[in-house]
Amino acid sequence: MTATALTPGPVRGIAAGAPKRKISPERISASITLVVILVIAIQALVAIDISIPKMFESMDNAERFFIRVGGVTFPPLGELLYLTALTVGLVLCGTLLAAVLSVPVAILSASNTTPGPAWRWAGRFVGVLTRAVPDVVLAMVFVLMFSLGALPGIMAIGIHSVGMISKMFADAIEQVDEGPRLAIRAAGGTKTQEFVSGIFPQVMPSWVATVLHRNDINLRGSVILGYVGIIGLGREMSYAFKAMDYSLGMGYAIVIFALCVLMEVVSSSVRSVMLGHAPTGRGMGDRLVRRFGKKSPRETMANAVGFASPAQALVRPWTNARRRNVVWGITSVLVVIGSVVISDIQWRDFITFWGKVPAIAVQFWPPTFGSYEYGTMLDAMWKTIAIALAATFLTLLGSVVIGSLAARNVAPNGFIRSASRFILVVIRGIPEVILAIMLIVVTGLGGQAGTLALAICGVGLLGKLIADSSEEVNPGPERALTATGATRLQVFAGATFPQGVQSLIGHTFYLLDTNVRAATILGIVGGGGIGYYLLNAGQGSKYGVVTAIVLMILATVLVVEGLAMWMRRVFR
Repeated sequence: MTATALTPGPVRGIAAGAPKRKISPERISASITLVVILVIAIQALVAIDISIPKMFESMDNAERFFIRVGGVTFPPLGELLYLTALTVGLVLCGTLLAAVLSVPVAILSASNTTPGPAWRWAGRFVGVLTRAVPDVVLAMVFVLMFSLGALPGIMAIGIHSVGMISKMFADAIEQVDEGPRLAIRAAGGTKTQEFVSGIFPQVMPSWVATVLHRNDINLRGSVILGYVGIIGLGREMSYAFKAMDYSLGMGYAIVIFALCVLMEVVSSSVRSVMLGHAPTGRGMGDRLVRRFGKKSPRETMANAVGFASPAQALVRPWTNARRRNVVWGITSVLVVIGSVVISDIQWRDFITFWGKVPAIAVQFWPPTFGSYEYGTMLDAMWKTIAIALAATFLTLLGSVVIGSLAARNVAPNGFIRSASRFILVVIRGIPEVILAIMLIVVTGLGGQAGTLALAICGVGLLGKLIADSSEEVNPGPERALTATGATRLQVFAGATFPQGVQSLIGHTFYLLDTNVRAATILGIVGGGGIGYYLLNAGQGSKYGVVTAIVLMILATVLVVEGLAMWMRRVFR
């Protein structure tokens, strides 16, 4: 019997190599589109001609400006406190109005709760429309409809905020676990019961976080509403600057900045109380809440041992945490009531304004460019888009660095992470309008000031989103690379960043969407673009021109929204 030698031969498939993942044509198209947008953004940045050396040469303008400002002055304390409370009350009422209105819009917009495709498209269109129409334009309309006071500002903030809150809320609804909802349906529950008991408890954290985030944005946005007559700190600041009382104007600007930073702490505290757990973020407010919201040893022991009897389990004990929650809950209700009271809403206007609607609607229709040429308006709109693209590109460069260093799993040490988080908090507290006014002093009127203002302020938003996304990635690949001896930079490049690319694309398009509208608003204070013509048309009662400009903004936002939805689907 002859023994046959078994010699190892080539294993089929291994010799040929592992199968390569096929790249779909749609993914290739999306990648090419991203490259094209990037090239256009770079070209826009070159066309705007931001020159750092020239800015340093123009520092004499800033020096002369601050000499004219002299010392910073503030209004009397009583007046300042009233204006601050009025501004906060106006913003809070508008945000709460948007939070309520966003619920039905989000239900219609979400694919798993909408009654049908037509309803879904209608809900999405309402969201896009309310996001596209600048709050300044809404304020112009509501000033014509209602009495002077806080109500036009509340309505403008509320209607404009519905778009963003409902969009985020609808996205959260589409990502819920369908198990609880299907269980309620199997038990014979109604559609309302499915949403209230099976969906809303899952999406409430996202809804609360979005509403609080939008409240911060609305506080900064209330500054520009003052330029169209909405009462509050923004209007007084605009009056001071227009009267060339720069010292008083700077005083109002400092108060607004401090108020915006303080809102970061308050938002974290409110989120902690409403969600019933300590915040996990690394922001200033989150750290303060964790430090002062720790459980006592007695509460910790009680949670560990459980209840002595079933009867005791049915009675919820009055722990320190429950007492704090009740106190904060009552405080929140009192703050809302105080906001409504100090806003001095003229409720009868809701009955009488209907008679004004036909006459006002006629003024806004049909859209027209008036005495302006088509080429002039289209060129101004392109400048606004170019400012938004260039600012988004600059923000992306800065945010990837600062935002990554603000992430717990990327920063080399705690000091750098805390410093980066602090920088992001400070930047988020600076209203774009105030920064644009300061930059206009150095660079002069035009697109440079608007681009730099949007780029700097955008770092606060995009950097925070990048930091949070980096901390939420799957730690498995990071640990695997670390085990092989990879450096922290190699772990970031090989594991952390690739996992966050999808979120980065979505966040960047969200920022671009925001910058298109913000660039329009900055044009009102001399930041360049279509905003200049928008303000002139509003002040000159040329409301047909206002409508034409809004339609151009709407078309641009629709394109950006469509690209964002396509990118998220392709790179999922």
